[in-house]
Amino acid sequence: MKKLTLTTLTFAATAASLSAEQPADHLVFEGDPALPGKNKHVVLIAGDEEYRSEEAMPMLGQLLAKQGFKCTVLFSMDKENKFVNPLNHKSLSYPEALDSADALVLSIRFRNWPDETNGKFMAAFERGIPVVGMRTTTHGFKIKGSSDYSFLSFNSKSEKMRGGFGEQVLGETWVSHWGKHAVQGTRTIAEEANKEHPVLNGVESIFCKSDIYEAKPLEPSTILLRGQITESLESDSAIVTDGKGATLQPVAWTRSYKHENGNESKIVTTTMGSADDLLDENLRRLVVNGVFWGLELPVPEKADVEFVSAYNPTMFGTKTFPAIPNDPRVPYVKGRTPSDLISLEKGE
Repeated sequence: MKKLTLTTLTFAATAASLSAEQPADHLVFEGDPALPGKNKHVVLIAGDEEYRSEEAMPMLGQLLAKQGFKCTVLFSMDKENKFVNPLNHKSLSYPEALDSADALVLSIRFRNWPDETNGKFMAAFERGIPVVGMRTTTHGFKIKGSSDYSFLSFNSKSEKMRGGFGEQVLGETWVSHWGKHAVQGTRTIAEEANKEHPVLNGVESIFCKSDIYEAKPLEPSTILLRGQITESLESDSAIVTDGKGATLQPVAWTRSYKHENGNESKIVTTTMGSADDLLDENLRRLVVNGVFWGLELPVPEKADVEFVSAYNPTMFGTKTFPAIPNDPRVPYVKGRTPSDLISLEKGE
């Protein structure tokens, strides 16, 4: 019989409370109106088929609600709109939430939403709201067929957004893996000139199992962190200093994007951000800080990023890793509703 500790019981009670009366296809976490994030609505979008954003975003939504923000988490759903399915690139549940968004937190890859959904996304963005883009959001869109929003695609050659949303907004599109995927990890080091930036308040060195992406952020960008390649996926692994390890790639930066209508959006980009990367409290704090900074609110000196519900995410993966023959990991865990993802117990 599983022994229930006080912490386990607390998480279980919290999860039950948060799960009560949630919508079927998205999640809403109300913030405390007495806290700094009051009256601001953060929309978090999950949609990738490798890094478990469907597991990470509910956790981040709860953390941001703990700062006072109202948080809505949107997902890719199956055709019946019952279960989360990141492989359905055309799906974004409840896009109406974008109509009142004050900030966006994105963890998406190769999304191919209908034009009506893309229109809501762009209308929100063009209001000049801030964006925190994580990991594969640098190649977050792959619009297929005839569309008024093909310029969002990571391979866009449009004058409006050459290189798509990733390159022109976040500062980089997909380039390559710099470390060995699923073999080597990442440890960060602060950019000396920018180590006092508010987004780095309370942020110490971050360790991630996801490898480093090659990146050369579009100018002007302010590099906050660079990534050192680790020999393995163990947190105490040695740093690789030869070969690619001799050149440290940017893994977090800020910039701004000026819209044609004159509005301006503040942007925080990190190429880190798999669900298990976010076990590191410093990466969680970076994301929380990015929302505060983007909204031009005072950034906490050390934001409280302790988990609200149990958080034991699944290791990132696709059907197979070329580097690890016969690896059994799949793109996502099937048969889960958004409410099922509020709390992740061990073994899920």
